[in-house]
Amino acid sequence: MGRIAIVTGGTRGIGEAICLALKDAGMTVAANYGGNDEKARAFTEEHGIPAYKWDVSDHEACQRGVARVVDDLGPVDVLVNNAGITRDGIMLKMTYEMWKEVIDVNLGGCFNMAKAVFPGMRERGWGRIVNIGSVNGQAGQYGQVNYAAAKSGIHGFTKALAQEGAKFGVTVNALAPGYIDTEMVAAVPQDVLAKIVARVPVGRLGHADEIARGVAFLCADEGAFITGSTLSINGGQHMY
Repeated sequence: MGRIAIVTGGTRGIGEAICLALKDAGMTVAANYGGNDEKARAFTEEHGIPAYKWDVSDHEACQRGVARVVDDLGPVDVLVNNAGITRDGIMLKMTYEMWKEVIDVNLGGCFNMAKAVFPGMRERGWGRIVNIGSVNGQAGQYGQVNYAAAKSGIHGFTKALAQEGAKFGVTVNALAPGYIDTEMVAAVPQDVLAKIVARVPVGRLGHADEIARGVAFLCADEGAFITGSTLSINGGQHMY
């Protein structure tokens, strides 16, 4: 029987590409989403991947959502924490609500989802957790103290949980994308986006399927010796 995978924020952009890559790798995939019912229906109709609605920032909702997936598909072997939002603004204009919402979804969602699946992975002796960070969590970004803090926190979360899972066959890794041609990046003003692309050595935005291929590798049996690592796919924008 193939592996069972959950991808949060899985019906659009990078998440959609990850779902397709894992499906192509022979996994049975469930896509979580938070709000856009119309897009979720279209996603399921096009790809045959079931979509489940819950808010990853809600701890109890994650417990219930994962239980639904387990009832429908089976025990979860792979978790990709991809769900993320932006609420950009410089510190002088950023409200507490803007800060809290981004932290709760982007970072809190990783805890809530891992809490729901990690015990079962550990008990069964196999699991893959991949957390989607960001180049802006590594390098920082003007006007994104909330987003950069949450994504930076993901990298620390990954390293700590990897130590807990290693001897039980559960790997935990992060993938830090650069700027990818998704709806989120499309919302950036064109003059700002042009300046961003100018700082990318390969001279272009990345593609969602390039991120998805990296995730698929980390989730594969062949990725068993990789844990606590961050794979940076950013066109050379940030090297360290």
